[in-house]
Amino acid sequence: MDEEYDVVVLGTGLTECILSGLLSVEGKKVLHMDRNDYYGGDSASLNLTQLYRQFRPDQSPPAELGRDRDYAVDLVPKFIIASGELTKILVHTDVTRYLEFKQIAGSFVYRDGKISKVPSTEMEAVKSPLMGLFEKRRAKKFFEFLQGWKDEDPATHQGIDLDKDSMRSVYEKFGLEPGTQDFIGHAMALYLDDDYIDKSARPAYDRIVLYTSSMARYGKSPYIYPLYGLGELPQSFARLSAIYGGTYMLDKQIDEIVTDADGKFVGVRSGTETVKAKQVIGDPSYFGAGAAKDGGKVRVMEEGKVIRAICILKHPIPGTDDSDSVQIIIPQNQVNRRNDIYIAMVSSTHNVCAKDVYVAIVSTIVETDKPELEIQPGLQLLGPIYDKFVSVSPIYMPTADGESDNIFITRSYDATSHFETVVEEVQDVWKRVIGKDLVLKKREVEVEQ
Repeated sequence: MDEEYDVVVLGTGLTECILSGLLSVEGKKVLHMDRNDYYGGDSASLNLTQLYRQFRPDQSPPAELGRDRDYAVDLVPKFIIASGELTKILVHTDVTRYLEFKQIAGSFVYRDGKISKVPSTEMEAVKSPLMGLFEKRRAKKFFEFLQGWKDEDPATHQGIDLDKDSMRSVYEKFGLEPGTQDFIGHAMALYLDDDYIDKSARPAYDRIVLYTSSMARYGKSPYIYPLYGLGELPQSFARLSAIYGGTYMLDKQIDEIVTDADGKFVGVRSGTETVKAKQVIGDPSYFGAGAAKDGGKVRVMEEGKVIRAICILKHPIPGTDDSDSVQIIIPQNQVNRRNDIYIAMVSSTHNVCAKDVYVAIVSTIVETDKPELEIQPGLQLLGPIYDKFVSVSPIYMPTADGESDNIFITRSYDATSHFETVVEEVQDVWKRVIGKDLVLKKREVEVEQ
C-alpha cells in the first residue's frame, strides 16, 4: 500500500463505483476500499443470511424461505428509468455487457382508497378509472401539448412560456383537476412533494417527457431492473474500473483520513499502513457521518431521514393484476402528508428471491417521531406480510464541496424511486474532482422481453 494513487475511493456504493469506473476509464490511478466484505455499501443486495445478520443478528432465516443463494434483497429500493441518465452511463461505459435487464411489469398510483395503473398508452388513458370522461379530454389536450412542444416553434406554445410560467399555471390553462395534477406530478414527473408546482414548468415538462419516452421504449412500465438485484450495478462498475487498472480492497478497516497542516488530504490510514493519494472520494459513513472528526471538523450533516420496510410476501400485491413486479406511488395529498410513499416490488422473475416469494419495499421521508406509522398506508396495500425488516436511515450531505481540501464526500441515497438523483450526484462530484463536465455518448440497451 506504499504507492501513490490519483484517487482513493471509500465505500463501494453505486455512486462511488460509477465514479471509480469512470475515473479509471479516464486514465486515473484509482484505489477503491470498503470496510465490508461485500460490494454495494448502502446500495447492496443481501442474501438471506446477510439480511438476517443485518436486521436480526440473533435469528437465523426460516428454512421455508428457501435457499440462501436464491436471494438478493436490495437495501435501497430504486428502479432504472429506461431513457434516463443511468441508462446512458451504462451504455456509454459498456457496463451493460455484465448485466441483464428485465422490465418492471407495471406502474400504479393510489387514489381515493384504491390503486390504478398509470396509463402508458392513449388506449389505457381512455379506459383509465383515474379520470372521468371530460377530464380525459382535458388530459388528452395537455399531453398532446407536451408531445407537440418545440422550443423553436411558438405556434406549439399555446401562449405558455415553460421557463417563466409555473407548472400550476400550465395545469390551470388545461383545467386539470387536483387529482389529475397529483398523478401527473407524482406518478409521471415523479416528484416526492408539491414544491415543484409553483416553480418554472420546464423541469416538470422534462420529467414527464422522460417518463413517456421511457414508457414508449419497452411498453409495460418506464422501468427496467437488473437480474440478481441492484447490487449487480456497483459490482459491474467495479469490474469496469478493474479492467482499466483500478485496484480493489474489500474488508479493509479505514481508521483515519490523513490531512496535512493546512487540512488538505494526504492519504488514508488502515491499521499501521497509510496509502497516499491526491484526492479522496467517499460516502458519508467514512467521514464521521454527523460526528465531529479530524480535530473537531464536521464534514457531513444530516438533511433528513428515510424509512424503508423490506417486506417478504408469499403473493403478488392485491389489485395489481398479479404483476411479478410493480411500482406503486401514494401521492402525499392522498394521505395528508408532505412526501409521497413509494412501494417497489420484485420477485423470483428477477432472480432476487425464491419461487413464489415477492419482496416489496415501502419507503418515505420521515416527517414525525413515529416513522413506522407513516408507512402504514403502504403496508396496508400489501396484503398479509410474511416478514418485515424496517430501517430508518439518515440522509447525509457534505458540509463542503471538497475543492479546498481534496476531500469529496457523496450524499446518502434519497427517497426517490429511481436513479436519476444518483447520476446527478455522480455528474456533480465528477465536475468538482476533474474540473470539467462528464460527457457521455448514446447507444441502445437490450432488455429481455
